[in-house]
Amino acid sequence: MNFIKPLFPVAVSLLLISCLGFSKKEEVKNDEIKNEKTLYIPTETTEIAYFASGCFWCVEAIFESVNGVEEAVSGYAGGHTKNPTYESSNTGKTGHAETVAVYYNPKKVSFKTLVTVFFGSQDPTTVNGQHPDYGSQYRSIAFYQNEAEKKIIEDEITRLNQEMYNGKIVTEVAKYTKFYKAEEYHQDFEKRNPNQSYIKAVSIPRLNKFKSKFPELLRDSEH
Repeated sequence: MNFIKPLFPVAVSLLLISCLGFSKKEEVKNDEIKNEKTLYIPTETTEIAYFASGCFWCVEAIFESVNGVEEAVSGYAGGHTKNPTYESSNTGKTGHAETVAVYYNPKKVSFKTLVTVFFGSQDPTTVNGQHPDYGSQYRSIAFYQNEAEKKIIEDEITRLNQEMYNGKIVTEVAKYTKFYKAEEYHQDFEKRNPNQSYIKAVSIPRLNKFKSKFPELLRDSEH
């Protein structure tokens, strides 16, 4: 893609090229980066769902606009290596996809509704990507943690394939195993960088498209 992410101050000096990747002047391990999201404390009733559908900057912002979602955290899941980083996952060799952990209150929003948000905010027929980001790290995955969640996902795929996509959905349905939280500078990226070129050209339009499609699912502050 051609959107250039300019240099901006973060915990480490980074030259962001696109949501596809970046070059680092200094290598920093995940556990050495303080994450602002750690300040969020789930309640006893909070549940977590995991979804991947393209750049996690976009996906995080979409889920955080949904009523009943308490927090969304960007990270990596679905791979076969330990402790992936943004740089390593973007090689496509770790098997991970950019994934968002969605912390939600099941009394306010159901897992089924989150699945509706997931499929309704992407093109699930695109193999390995969501425009303009392509590669296995951007593939579409709905993770399940039990058989009930798996059935909800599979039933929705069946319905959408029949009603909209003519059997062309390529979304993976995968058992959740491990989620690795992404580096701090990725968290709330869209909120913190509203004038950044990729955010203006890709993330915000994708969020606004979702909002116009599902206004009834939005929290009051998002209307």
